[in-house]
Amino acid sequence: MTWEPELEELERRRAFALEMGGPEGVERQRARGKLTVRERIDAFADPGSFREFRGLVGEATYEDGKLAHFTPKPAVEGFVEVDGRKVVVTAGDFTVRGGSGGGARGAMGQELPANRRAIEWRVPYVRLLDAAGGSVRSFEELGRTYLPDGNDGAAYDVQLLRQSPVVSAVLGSVAGLPAVNACLAHFNVMVRGMSQLFPGGPPVVKAALGYDITKEDLGGEQIHVYQSGVVDNLAEDEADAYRQIRRFLSYLPSNVWEPAPRVEPTDDPERREESLLSVVPRDRRYPYDAHKIIEAVVDQDSFFEIAPLYARSRITGLARIDGYPVGVMANNPAFMGGTTDVSAGDKVIRLLQLCDTFHLPLITFADEPGFLVGLESEKRGIERAGARLVVATCESQMPWCTVVVGRLFGVAGQCQQRPTGMFRRYAWPSARWGSMHIQGGASAAYRREIESAPDPEAKRAEIEARLEALASPFRTAESTGQDIIDPRETRPLLVEFVRDAQRILASQIGPSPTPYRP
Repeated sequence: MTWEPELEELERRRAFALEMGGPEGVERQRARGKLTVRERIDAFADPGSFREFRGLVGEATYEDGKLAHFTPKPAVEGFVEVDGRKVVVTAGDFTVRGGSGGGARGAMGQELPANRRAIEWRVPYVRLLDAAGGSVRSFEELGRTYLPDGNDGAAYDVQLLRQSPVVSAVLGSVAGLPAVNACLAHFNVMVRGMSQLFPGGPPVVKAALGYDITKEDLGGEQIHVYQSGVVDNLAEDEADAYRQIRRFLSYLPSNVWEPAPRVEPTDDPERREESLLSVVPRDRRYPYDAHKIIEAVVDQDSFFEIAPLYARSRITGLARIDGYPVGVMANNPAFMGGTTDVSAGDKVIRLLQLCDTFHLPLITFADEPGFLVGLESEKRGIERAGARLVVATCESQMPWCTVVVGRLFGVAGQCQQRPTGMFRRYAWPSARWGSMHIQGGASAAYRREIESAPDPEAKRAEIEARLEALASPFRTAESTGQDIIDPRETRPLLVEFVRDAQRILASQIGPSPTPYRP
C-alpha cells in the first residue's frame, strides 16, 4: 500500500496554486502590462533556483470531504539565488484578492514567514510588492473586526534592517501596510507608469477629504521619486527594476557578520586622471557635474547611484575602489550650488547608516557651500535637519575619507569631517573653507564699516579682497598640517585608504551600535 492518493492531492493543490487567482485575475494583471507573481520571481532569480515555502497556505473548498478547489494566499514566498547567493523573496499576488492579506489566522503551529526566515538564515530579503493591504472584506470572513496589531510582524522587519540587506520593489498599486513595507528597506525602486504608493488610495482619499484624484497623481513616480524621496530609484520596466536590485545587492554582504564581497579588480590602482586638473572651474560662478569626479576616481563603470532624481544637490551611491565596495557621496554644484537642504541631509544620513550597517568605507567629494538659507528652508526646519546630520556624522564609525575639491563652509562643511575613528582628509588646491562665504560674511561682519564708508560698495570690495588673500588652502596647511594633493593623486591615495580600511572593518563585523532607521 502506497501514499499515492495523498501525493495526488498534493499535486492538485500545487496545480491550483500555480493558477494563482484564476484566468480572469491573470488576464487583468497582464492587461495592465504586469508580470504575474511567479513570472516576476523567475525574472528576478537565477534560473531554476526558486524553492518555495508556505506554498500550501490558502483557502480550500471541499465536496463530500474531498478537495474541490484551492485558492492560494495572495503572496508567494521562497528562497532564490541571486548571482549564486541565497536570498529570501516574498512577492505579492494581485490576482488573488488584489494582494490583500485577508483574514488573520491562528498562530498555533505556523511555519516561519519570509521575514523571519531571512533573519534565521542571515540572508538578504527582497519584497516584490503588488498588494492593496488590508480589506474590509476580511471582516466578513472573520465574522468580526480586529485590533490593528500588525507590529507583531513588523518587529521582525525592523530587526532585519540591522542584520541583512532589505530591498523593496513597488510593482503596482501598493497601499496600507505594504506601502510602509516599501520603506522598511535599505533600497527601493518603482516602475515608470506602472507603480503607485500610498497609505490609502483614491476611494479612501475621497471618503476622508472629499476630493477626487487618480492613483498616479496621488502616489506615482512624479511624487515619490522626484518630490517626497520615499522611493529611491525609478526603473524603466520590471526587468530594469530587477537589474537595479541585483546590482544594489552585489555591493553588500549577505549579513552584517560577513565582509562585503570584493570582486577581482580590472582597473589600474595607480590610474591618474588628467581630467581632474580642470574639472573644477576657477570661476566659481560656473557649475560642474560632480559625477565626472566620481567616475574618474572609482573603478571604471562601478558607480551605482541611489536616489538620483531626489535632493539632487547631493549625489549618493555605491561603487568599488580596487574591487572593494564603498559608499560614495558628493555635493553637486549643478543643482542649488551643491547646498545641503533638509532633503539632501536626510539622503546623506541614509547613506551613512547604510555604510555603517554593512561595514563599507565612505568616500566623500566635498564642495559644500553650507546649509540652505531662506524662508522656505526655515519652514522645513533646517536647523533640526542640521542637528540630525551632526548626530549621524558623529555616531558613525566606518572608515571615512573626505576629498575637499571646492568649498567647505559652516556646519554643513563640519559634517564632512569626523573627529573619531579612521578618518582621513585630503584637499585639492581648488579648495576654500571657513565659517561662511567671504562675500556674504563680509557684509555681515563689517556691516558698520561698510555702511559708514563714503563709497560702501568700494569698501566692501576692498574688505573682500583682503579676506580673499587669506583664503589660500596653503595658509591653512602651514598651521594645521592639512594635506593638499595634486587631483591626479586622488585615485591612488583612495586605493591605499580603502585597502587600509579593511583591517578596521574586520574589527567592526556584527551589528552596528547605531540602528538603521529608514
